[in-house]
Amino acid sequence: MRRRSLLIAVPAGLATLAACGDDKSDSSKASDSASPSSSSSASQAPPPKIVAGPLPAITAGTKFGEKPTVAKGTGDPSKDLAVKTVIAGGGTTIAEGDYIQAHYLGQIWSTAKVFDNSYDRKTALVIQLAQNSIIDGWRYALTGKKAGSRVQFSVPPTWGYGKQGNAQAGIKGTDTLVFVVDVQDTFNAKSSAKGKDVAQGDAKLPKVGTNTDGKAPSIEIPKADAPTKLVSEYVIEGDGDEVAADSTLLVQYKGVVWDSGKEFDSTYSRKQLASFSLQQVVKGWAQGLTGKKVGSRVLISIPPKLGYGDNPPAGSGIEKDSTLVFTVDILAKM
Repeated sequence: MRRRSLLIAVPAGLATLAACGDDKSDSSKASDSASPSSSSSASQAPPPKIVAGPLPAITAGTKFGEKPTVAKGTGDPSKDLAVKTVIAGGGTTIAEGDYIQAHYLGQIWSTAKVFDNSYDRKTALVIQLAQNSIIDGWRYALTGKKAGSRVQFSVPPTWGYGKQGNAQAGIKGTDTLVFVVDVQDTFNAKSSAKGKDVAQGDAKLPKVGTNTDGKAPSIEIPKADAPTKLVSEYVIEGDGDEVAADSTLLVQYKGVVWDSGKEFDSTYSRKQLASFSLQQVVKGWAQGLTGKKVGSRVLISIPPKLGYGDNPPAGSGIEKDSTLVFTVDILAKM
């Protein structure tokens, strides 16, 4: 498995979709390397004062999306959070609690030692700007910025890894960190699929709404018997990367029972996006989303043998041997 960012903490996940017989919820997804949340000392710190500098020069890779080369810091770094918008984007403004998709590079002020970067991995980081999901310096520096921006900032230990540092990354408790972040996109509870509508011509299958205003799409169940095999069809086809069988995804979704049309789970109702690994959900989800493109809305009809069978989650409102119908917006791969 590929190495994950040092910045990632275990994200919140979905209890309902966890595979039957597995006591691990998808929130138990661990990264392949150290995955610290903010330290207790750092996360209890008051909000920082944000200042304009000093910040070391970006000497190469100066375009958005290029891996930057950053000079060593000179003199003493600020004890506050120094933040500079190097390239101003024109996208959606980032709010605290939003997810961002970004490439980044992090190095130590005093030595210019790069301790982490996503450019070499060729995979952008997708992370929520929330306390205990990422170091506080990130959420304070990036809140209010716009997607499409390159932001450079320095993070003192107070809003970084605290006095204990991060031994795995070679970060001491006295180190100020310098980051360059290229924010590609941002996602929140109003995010939807982005792509082309696909004709829904099979009268024996549920019809899903194609609205992309962040509101829950409708699911119209036909007066027909539920399919006995898995159905997975595009409602809106995006143009992003294909989902792999072991992908971790950021999604909007809504689930109803075929027989009653009753909704039993929805990110729209909770007003909160969901993230999970396809290795930790029911087989129908994993098989139905594998191979689909990021940016898409997908209709999935899951027969009992690929769902919960005769053992649905307690309190879910799902009866034994129910066929489940989902609409899923694949917002990003994490």
